[in-house]
Amino acid sequence: MASSSIFALFIFFIFLLHRPFSSNANLHQTRLFVSEHVSQAAPTEVPITRYFEVSRPIQVPRTKPCSVLVLQHDFGNTYGQPPVLAQYNPPLNCPSQDFSKIVLEWNATCKGRQFDRIFGMWLGGVELLRSCTAEPRGTGIVWSVKKDITRYSSLLKNPQTLAVHLANIVDQTYTGVYHVNITFHFWPAEERPRFQKPNWASSVYGFGFPADLILPISRNLPLNDGLWFLVQNSTDVQLKEFKIPQNAYRAILEVYVSYHSDDEFWYSNPPNDYITANNLTQVPGNGPFREVVVSIDGTVVGAVWPSTVIYTGGINPLLWRPISGIGSFDLPSYDIDITPFLGKVLDGKQHQLGFSVTNALSVWYIDANLHVWLDKQSARTKGKLIKYDVQPPVMTLVSDFNGSNGDFLITASRSFLLAGWVKSSHGNITTQSHQYFAYRNTMKFGNNGNEQIVNQTTDVNASVYSRLPSRLYFMDLSRRFPLYLYTNFVDQGNGTSTSVSNLSLGFNQQLFSHGPFGFSRGNLINLQAAQGSMIVKGNLVTSGLGSTQQVYTYDGKDGCYFRKVSSRNYTILYDQIERSCKRKLHPSLFLGVNKRPFPTRRNLLASDLHDQEKQV
Repeated sequence: MASSSIFALFIFFIFLLHRPFSSNANLHQTRLFVSEHVSQAAPTEVPITRYFEVSRPIQVPRTKPCSVLVLQHDFGNTYGQPPVLAQYNPPLNCPSQDFSKIVLEWNATCKGRQFDRIFGMWLGGVELLRSCTAEPRGTGIVWSVKKDITRYSSLLKNPQTLAVHLANIVDQTYTGVYHVNITFHFWPAEERPRFQKPNWASSVYGFGFPADLILPISRNLPLNDGLWFLVQNSTDVQLKEFKIPQNAYRAILEVYVSYHSDDEFWYSNPPNDYITANNLTQVPGNGPFREVVVSIDGTVVGAVWPSTVIYTGGINPLLWRPISGIGSFDLPSYDIDITPFLGKVLDGKQHQLGFSVTNALSVWYIDANLHVWLDKQSARTKGKLIKYDVQPPVMTLVSDFNGSNGDFLITASRSFLLAGWVKSSHGNITTQSHQYFAYRNTMKFGNNGNEQIVNQTTDVNASVYSRLPSRLYFMDLSRRFPLYLYTNFVDQGNGTSTSVSNLSLGFNQQLFSHGPFGFSRGNLINLQAAQGSMIVKGNLVTSGLGSTQQVYTYDGKDGCYFRKVSSRNYTILYDQIERSCKRKLHPSLFLGVNKRPFPTRRNLLASDLHDQEKQV
């Protein structure tokens, strides 16, 4: 599925979620036939369908943008082929080269039958976008993705090689060719009144400004399977050497993560003792907990506990037509502030970044971008790591099963605390980076193992505090990834069976920060619910239904946005959009999602920073 691996063609899920079935021997063949049926041509009178992922529109200046068409390509039979390359050159026809907003726009069309495909886009080896293609229909589909790439400004100022990897297969059965246009839009900065301050909320944690340098932590061209690293199992560690400029004073590691094949539905994988007891040799295991661990020279510096992204063919493909799953068209990246660790790598020598995945099965695609801020007034900075408190994950497993029916409770928590100082022309900068994670997964099997219920919540809190002489900057980001999933496979007799699925998932976050331009805040609640069923006779789906509801609400210092949308079998039932900040309606009222607050923040007090600065 959604993987560049040919093995993906034989693990298409439909009934799935890696649970045991009474007809397990025929599972792979059944999945393949279901996919073909669902994707086959629709009546000719049906218009082209526009697929979309619900997100907040990007705020852009009122100036006229300069646009550059970077790539136009048809991705046909591209499996096993190297990425498509194009030469990028900065726009030269703009009245100003001072850009306050840069947006990547992906536009694509497809017609016929095709699986979903994961793809990546790199500029100079730096990943800009990871996404999943939409699954087409016979009358054709179109979809677009717009992403704010202003944080990559320093990279976009110089000519670069653009690489796009989309491994597709076209033959007599799978006929869909992806026709793609990629455009970069550049907005010159607006002239502001002297009293008006720039908006710090739209920038990343480098004290309000994009990094001066971005180092690619990805594999080098030429390759036939993308620039990402492939983590194949729980002991696999992928390494990349890097050297950081000796005048760096701040560094953020941006990590991209996606999961495929045996771990595409990692959150539903049963524990190994259950698999062994029931002799389920074809069911992926290792339980439902995963974490991506990041190390420098073998020392763990941070982790990613990923959100649950369901690709456009996941669970039941009819759920994601035309509303795509949260994060499927623009997979999230995850930032780890490694500024406290700079003192260990400011020696002008090569160092190693490492990536591993706890409990991993094949395969995870991982790479990263290292954002570095440079002291232009100094040829060399120096620093020291003054606090390192990294705790291993604390995990529990409670099992209660009899045969193929049973209940499981899996919990995990972990924390990271790094503090260090960097001496630069800005003064002594003392930074503390903190990550706290909490995880809970309850899993239930019934109906002789054909019914599965998963209820999972992942909480992530990241705090960064930096003190300069007479200044204190901080950022506190809390995220929650809720997931509820019900699937059942019922034998109706006479060679007919029913597959039923019901799910809800979310990507919710709270951001509070203070930088050189004042305080900023933003609260996002993004929740989906979806229901689907299919009637299967033999290896053919005779009928199917899919419906999806979504509520997206954002409330921040930089504006508000609300959208409530619902679809059923390609048709939009309603679509309500508001930009007023007066709405107080909590979307969990619609989707029945647990309204428990975010975890308690592990904030660093200013007095703690002051005490640590005495060590400089």
